[in-house]
Amino acid sequence: MDFNNLIPELSVFDILQTKKFYKELGFKIEYERQKEKFIFMSFQDSQFMFEQIHDDGWNTGELSYPLGRGINFSIAVEDVEELYKLVKTINFEIYRELTINKYQVNGAEETQIEFLIQDPNGYLLRFTN
Repeated sequence: MDFNNLIPELSVFDILQTKKFYKELGFKIEYERQKEKFIFMSFQDSQFMFEQIHDDGWNTGELSYPLGRGINFSIAVEDVEELYKLVKTINFEIYRELTINKYQVNGAEETQIEFLIQDPNGYLLRFTN
């Protein structure tokens, strides 16, 4: 398995709930260490690590819901509209509905189709293509 150069490791409240949520989205389990309550998952070209919060973790402060305040993870997907339909079908709460946005990138206008959801820990996930 090839590892991306940047792989976020997210502290989570409940590893089993997190695992179930991401599996329903289509994430694949690459490996897990059940004793340490750790899981490494991938989705197309994105990779994430999740570890249940514990006393000797690498946390720099108090962790309370929603985790990840001030950050959203932009996840490029092959078919954002198909993923959006899946999210609606499994009744995940939508944070921001599917929309078309235009962004200036190096003087040119780029168009993205995107929607946002929050995971059970409060992390904001922005799926786009």
